[in-house]
Amino acid sequence: MVISPQIPNLPYVEKNGIKYFTLVAEPVRSEILPGIYMNAWGYNGMSPGPTICVYPDDYVCIRVYNKLPQPTSVHWHGLDVPNVMDGVPDIEPSPRIEPGQYFDYHFKITNPSGTHMYHSHFYTVMQDMMGLEGGLIILDPSESKQEVQRDYYLMLGAFALKNIQMGVLQPGVYDIDPFAHNSNFFTLNGRCFPYTAALPVSKGERVRIRFGNIGMMNHPMHLHGHQFLETAVDGNSIPKDNQLRKSTILVPSGTTRDLEFIADNPGRWPLHCHFPHHVSNNMTLPLGGMTTAIVYE
Repeated sequence: MVISPQIPNLPYVEKNGIKYFTLVAEPVRSEILPGIYMNAWGYNGMSPGPTICVYPDDYVCIRVYNKLPQPTSVHWHGLDVPNVMDGVPDIEPSPRIEPGQYFDYHFKITNPSGTHMYHSHFYTVMQDMMGLEGGLIILDPSESKQEVQRDYYLMLGAFALKNIQMGVLQPGVYDIDPFAHNSNFFTLNGRCFPYTAALPVSKGERVRIRFGNIGMMNHPMHLHGHQFLETAVDGNSIPKDNQLRKSTILVPSGTTRDLEFIADNPGRWPLHCHFPHHVSNNMTLPLGGMTTAIVYE
């Protein structure tokens, strides 16, 4: 089972061989640090939205309700779906969803197992940067618990909050500037360190970490105390002979990356973006931002 720390998996109801999911696009108040909230847009009351988990060959129907003040759509990033279901109404026959309306995206999962994402693709610059995004994982039905004991999904986020002085962490509720070229808060699954969730492991386990990045920045994610293998790019497995051993993996804008390692070095080990700006909270000290820890149980 894939765990997205601090983000639930999206439930579904199965009828006549079809899995029915529901997403509600709506304004949300997201607490990124204790007492610091941002007026974001998200799905089902949270940003990022809940993680969708499916299997190859599943038939799915994802009903998307629009409770935003403007039209929206959903793009299934990396999935091979029919043109009308791809969610880019500026270019495709895929419809835009008007405020107060809904649309049923229905398709068969034709991709192999892998890590993908979903996000708005209407008024893209504004809606993506307001937080309309989430993870979509195609699970491997043949993978056993003996192969991977821990499987985590982390969505990388960057936000520009208005009316907060640089170098200050003042509790309050802040609006997002979706058109800003620079961000002042950086998140993992919608939280800034030290408000992020640690990733528990036990010695000897094989651990997978999946990263998703919809935002406009690149993030070199560095793990202390361990070497890992980069095992997948954009939901596509890398052949074992071509997997590289690393301690830092670049997650460019619009991509997903998977890594795997053996938990063989007990301790509490940082996992963080290696851009110094991205591991601060509004340029304050000490450590913050896009940071968490691998913690041995």
